[in-house]
Amino acid sequence: MDFMNLISNSLGELIAPTTAAYALAAIGLNIHFGMTGMFNMGQAGFMLLGAYGFAISQSMGWNLFASVCMALLLAGIYALLLGIPTLRLGPDYLSMVTLAAAEIVRIVGRSTSMTKITGGSGGISPQDFTTQFEALSPLPDGRSTFLLWTYSNNIADSWWIRIAAWILVIIAALLTWRWFKSPWGRVLKGIREDENAVRSLGKPVTRFKLQSLFLGGAFGALAGILFVLPRSVQPDSLGRQVTFYTWTILLMGGAATVLGPILGSCLLWVSLTFIKELMRDTIPDTLISSNQIEALGWVIMGVALMCLVIFRPQGLMGDRRELAFHG
Repeated sequence: MDFMNLISNSLGELIAPTTAAYALAAIGLNIHFGMTGMFNMGQAGFMLLGAYGFAISQSMGWNLFASVCMALLLAGIYALLLGIPTLRLGPDYLSMVTLAAAEIVRIVGRSTSMTKITGGSGGISPQDFTTQFEALSPLPDGRSTFLLWTYSNNIADSWWIRIAAWILVIIAALLTWRWFKSPWGRVLKGIREDENAVRSLGKPVTRFKLQSLFLGGAFGALAGILFVLPRSVQPDSLGRQVTFYTWTILLMGGAATVLGPILGSCLLWVSLTFIKELMRDTIPDTLISSNQIEALGWVIMGVALMCLVIFRPQGLMGDRRELAFHG
């Protein structure tokens, strides 16, 4: 077993674009759930709309800024369509509606009638939407090595994507920290803990919840862009499992914390990669297949999450007092 290669591959997930994308999606979900107490089970819908808005507009020749704005616009419209009819209802109804809505987005995106726009189940090739982003890179062509990792500077799964992705995550974390400390954030916390009490004080609860849904969805749309930049836009790659992974990350790191979503994303993907690589190196192929190792890795992570929820329900960085959600 090549132990250094195992460590390198596992720790490489710390700076991976996918880790950054999930961290950003979990930051958005943290605004929904951690700040406001809304049970959004459809964060993947915001991510997929952001990915489609960016990729389709880029393939049409729009400039990069306009494509990002299109992704955010689609997320905003989606938040309005979800929020206006459901935010006056209980959290259980919101969870069902958001889960169903995200599935509708995925199914519509992969339908044959949308093939000319979304590429259908085949998706959109990265060559159609990554050119302008790669052209912005200040890095020279070629490959570079930093510590244990060597990647291309500008093409595909590159250093440039990693740098841009983690800068965006840092900005999102700083904004979230500022919002947590602001009067607006304190109103959201009040809504999370006792919505009726906040309403009795004359606060427009539905409007605040809609703002929260929009902002968290905007981060989800940006996460969708980061998620697809190293790969193609595949509707099935942004399905229900992405929302469940995002919830796992948030609960693992700690809801209602600034750094919890980032820690949760790094810990999940590093641990999962380490477990899978270790099993591939130590368990013979005759005993267990590669596909079974993939599934077993998730089983082990699921058991670890169950133990975390039982023994530390607030997450690794969370505060038990922040779990006073209204029901």
